[in-house]
Amino acid sequence: MSALTLRVAVTAFTPLAEKIGAEIGYSTAVVGVFGMIPTLMFSITGLLTPALVRRLGLERTALLAMVAAGAGMLIRVLVSGTVELLLFSALALGGMGIGNVVVPPLVKRYFPDRLATVSALYITMVQIGTVLPALVAVPLAEAHGWRVSLGVWALLGFAAAVPWIGVLRDRRGRDLADTTGLPGSAAPAPKVWRSPLAWGMGAMFGMTSLTTYSVFTWLPTILSDAGADAAFGGSMVALFALMGLVAALSAPTVAARMTNPFPVVVGCALSFFVAFAGLWLAPMSVPVLWVVILGLGPSTFPMALTLINLRTRTPAGSAALSGFTQGVGYALACIGPVAFGMLHTATDGWTAPFALLCVSVVVLLIGAWQACKPRILEDNPAVC
Repeated sequence: MSALTLRVAVTAFTPLAEKIGAEIGYSTAVVGVFGMIPTLMFSITGLLTPALVRRLGLERTALLAMVAAGAGMLIRVLVSGTVELLLFSALALGGMGIGNVVVPPLVKRYFPDRLATVSALYITMVQIGTVLPALVAVPLAEAHGWRVSLGVWALLGFAAAVPWIGVLRDRRGRDLADTTGLPGSAAPAPKVWRSPLAWGMGAMFGMTSLTTYSVFTWLPTILSDAGADAAFGGSMVALFALMGLVAALSAPTVAARMTNPFPVVVGCALSFFVAFAGLWLAPMSVPVLWVVILGLGPSTFPMALTLINLRTRTPAGSAALSGFTQGVGYALACIGPVAFGMLHTATDGWTAPFALLCVSVVVLLIGAWQACKPRILEDNPAVC
């Protein structure tokens, strides 16, 4: 339930952005600000959440994340001003960003012998939570108004908070033990920035996210310039997202079974390069094929999330590596869609934007070379 909550505030809003703006009175420039908030909040919370975990414990932090997500989604549909809508959207996304960080170490704490299976399950839930709100947002808004269409997802956030209350009751007196070493203690945080593994994870996760967000933002425009209508562009975005479900179900198992899954990352990079070439040179020749191949590339996203647990020994190490990976990664992802669009505007073509994505994939490969090596974060003396 927590994983299902981690994207709904984003994809429930996007299809309704213009409709909401027409009612409460914000410009298209503000829509761009809304587009930057998710990655910005995910980056900020990625860097801050490990400290929160050390103070509160994993379960309390997860509870806080779900309550913040639910409260932000609920309050933002009750306000009538643009600033308030931005602030409470940021609150909801901050809660989801905290959830992004704590779910991997929670998987490690409760399911250490089934990391691949449970990782595949929660990443699949994240993907469903990405696709489902986008599919029902417009029909719900047409039937009941945009406030109901957005606000209904707050129920999911509050519902996801309830199980953590039960878990905390069962773990009373022990909820900090596995994170800080002793109940109530404040053990030093792992110095993850000293680890090549951590920087490799950040680059792998960040370049995957940069490329994926750029594709989500600009694929319809690329196809429209090649002669496709808006409906076709939207269906290709949906197909790209659907391929993410395939990756979520398979990539964690592959990563867990291979000592060094770098060859799989090379395959993902080749998928990116082939799809970029097809969309650049002949986008409307076989567009479905290009998008299917393109959708295989971001398999490195669930692989990176799974490697967070495979490359750490403890929930504390997992939480620290998760926060660093996602903090650095989403900070890099922020610049992707903006830089892609600026290059397109400056050159009036798609060559430079696709060159940017190719460079990002090369950086992804360099990062993955470090991230995939079979070693453990806590075994590095410089980290602990």
